[in-house]
Amino acid sequence: MSLITIRQETPEDEDEIEALGAAAFGPGRYSRAAFRLREGVSSEPALSFVAMLNDGLVGSVKLTRIFIGEKPALVLGPLMVDPGFRKLGVGRELMNRSLYAARREGHRYVVLVGDLAYYRPFGFERIEPGRITFPGPADPLRILGCELVDGAAANYAGQTRRYVP
Repeated sequence: MSLITIRQETPEDEDEIEALGAAAFGPGRYSRAAFRLREGVSSEPALSFVAMLNDGLVGSVKLTRIFIGEKPALVLGPLMVDPGFRKLGVGRELMNRSLYAARREGHRYVVLVGDLAYYRPFGFERIEPGRITFPGPADPLRILGCELVDGAAANYAGQTRRYVP
């Protein structure tokens, strides 16, 4: 059996990432709040990773710069793993790699819309409903945050919006 390798995402991966997203989330992904926040904005290449098996992409995670209120932060997602490779630790390794890279680069806080049971082991906690909001519909009980610096969460509140330097 070949080993799955994790590496930084490159522009050449985009078509395979898009195909994986279509298979994982379908056309409804375009209406999701987190997708709308990332729409038209590039993810951070140094913080976004792919899982490869031989020459095929089997997983991907992206971190994208955003603002929460007036403070810079990151939004995580999508995290995607090919259905044939789930439950093998691929998503866990992608998450660990991306969060480690974000800490190393000095980022303070990451948000996402997702399942607390899955993301809690990585340090994500449910955000008090209404404290941080996303454009469009997002279940407030699924808005999660992860401190990359101890105490950072206390400094974040407000509407998420695209990062414009």
